[in-house]
Amino acid sequence: MDIVYINAQLSIPMDEVQFTAVRSGGPGGQNVNKVATSVTLIFDVAGSPSLSGPQRVRIQDKLANRIGRDGALRLTARDTRSQLSNKELAVKRFAELLREALKRPKARRKTRPTLASKHRRLDSKKQRAGLKKTRGKVSSED
Repeated sequence: MDIVYINAQLSIPMDEVQFTAVRSGGPGGQNVNKVATSVTLIFDVAGSPSLSGPQRVRIQDKLANRIGRDGALRLTARDTRSQLSNKELAVKRFAELLREALKRPKARRKTRPTLASKHRRLDSKKQRAGLKKTRGKVSSED
């Protein structure tokens, strides 16, 4: 896999993505103590030549909590005991994360409340006000 396909407008070459592997915790017996299976994917959002200006801004806005001060996006995968599987999983998550970040939100269509809904709202307000008005102090005139 030389290229990560995000959507029709964006594909990122694998040479822009770095991987680091460290020892992973959890089950695995002796294997966990000697093999670095946890994989961290690092992608430099700020310095990537594949991203256009608007794409970069959109990703930085949407994924601000996942991007460090150095402008790099980091994803960690440690679900399996295999480094290769975790690497593939990290790339898959990376593509999905960028795909979601680049989706344009649906434009909101302005709507107006109907006349009947205005009347229903005002009637319920009047009913509630009347109920509260009857809760006044009890007079002691006998």
